[in-house]
Amino acid sequence: MLPLDGSNGARFLDSPLVPVKLRPNPPRADKKISKEQPLMDSNGIPEHVSRDVHVGIFDLDGLFRHKLMDSSKADKLIEKGYSFCDVLHAWDSAEKTWDDSETYIDRPAQIFPETRRHWPFGADAEVMVADFTGEFGKKSPRNQLLKHLAKAEAMGFDVTAAFEYEFFLLDETADSLREKRYRDLQHFAKANRTYSLQSAAAYGDLFDGLRQCMSLMDIGLDSLHTELGPGCFEAPLTVASGVKAADDAALFRNFARAYFARNALTTVFMSKLSPELSGQSGHFHISLQKDGAPAFSDPDAPDGLSQTARHFLGGVLELMPEMLVLTAQTVNAYKRLVPGAWAPTWASWGVQNRTAAVRIINDSPEATRIEFRVPAADSNPHAVMALCLAAGLRGIETGAEPPAPVKGSAYEVQPAASARFPRDLVEATDRLEASEAARSLFGDSFVDHFVRSRRFEVQDYLRHVTQWEIERYIELF
Repeated sequence: MLPLDGSNGARFLDSPLVPVKLRPNPPRADKKISKEQPLMDSNGIPEHVSRDVHVGIFDLDGLFRHKLMDSSKADKLIEKGYSFCDVLHAWDSAEKTWDDSETYIDRPAQIFPETRRHWPFGADAEVMVADFTGEFGKKSPRNQLLKHLAKAEAMGFDVTAAFEYEFFLLDETADSLREKRYRDLQHFAKANRTYSLQSAAAYGDLFDGLRQCMSLMDIGLDSLHTELGPGCFEAPLTVASGVKAADDAALFRNFARAYFARNALTTVFMSKLSPELSGQSGHFHISLQKDGAPAFSDPDAPDGLSQTARHFLGGVLELMPEMLVLTAQTVNAYKRLVPGAWAPTWASWGVQNRTAAVRIINDSPEATRIEFRVPAADSNPHAVMALCLAAGLRGIETGAEPPAPVKGSAYEVQPAASARFPRDLVEATDRLEASEAARSLFGDSFVDHFVRSRRFEVQDYLRHVTQWEIERYIELF
């Protein structure tokens, strides 16, 4: 069957760029591979079952900056320590440094062997996550998340979570984008509709390849379906424990882009691609368990929420406006957080209410959870999860109570000034910088570093003249 837009879909059905069905590297006959614990040799050093290892660190924007090395070298670095250039925390996503006079040096880091996954684009290779350590490591959103996961454990809680991502596919390559100067872009699956059977049938092989790619990396897709707009799709990830939920999300974005690029397509996770199209969400689901039981559920309560859940929710709602920039870190993100864009505009909540910033899902005790609907698809998942968990745990500690839930549309409510979201990246950055709660939860080092990075983002944006300005003013002034 050909695509509904009339283009030749055969390239996706027969293209050699679609990954073949690789089988995970077989374990040695005398040993079994565990996804939870790496293999150990007689000296207690993690072993590898692959020849090559892709070791990477997530930067502030969630980009996976990696190096390829032999597994024997990786083993030595796991044991003796790793180092990586600190420029990862001194440049923006376009690799423009904040201070050209600074000397960039290697900083101590560590490789986490428990994060080992298969490299999906070839046999005999693996992927592992690393991060900076020590004082410099405090600048990392992933390290901040680990700190608050440890706090949750100390409070007796286990944490499970999952992200869901909307994204556009463009029928463009890196070359064609530049040739067009990023204008008049062609969408893949132009006739796409939400929950479309036709698109699923037309492009089944392409998305089977995506599922296979993620499966090889132990990233589960809870579902996969078309969304609102041409070439728009959604991929909710399966629930995972602890930091793996955020790692899965960050790796999904990085490797989905790579997978579709191998098929001559461009994946777009940015918050708002066009004023005519809806924004792209990166909703975050989280729940706590205590002694093996769901800590957010109370079947006898009117809304099914336990006191623990209400305090957690109260903490998230209280800190959401002043720490919003951790979930909306680009200039573009604030083009999505406006009425009519299928995104929240203030710190609100409701039971099964998709217009609120926090949606309570209480279908069953085991499934009772908080859906944080503020983040866009381009938000840093480690920062999102760190914010939500840190604020929620603080709410449990302080006994924070949420306001009354929104029954109808949250867009019809006139919220209190304290509950309104910042209007742009400038205001959001100012509020984070002034937040005593953020400094208490994350430390001055992280807050000051994140603020500096967002100030640079704003300064770079303000130097540019947009097409809107030219069309609006060129014939008037």
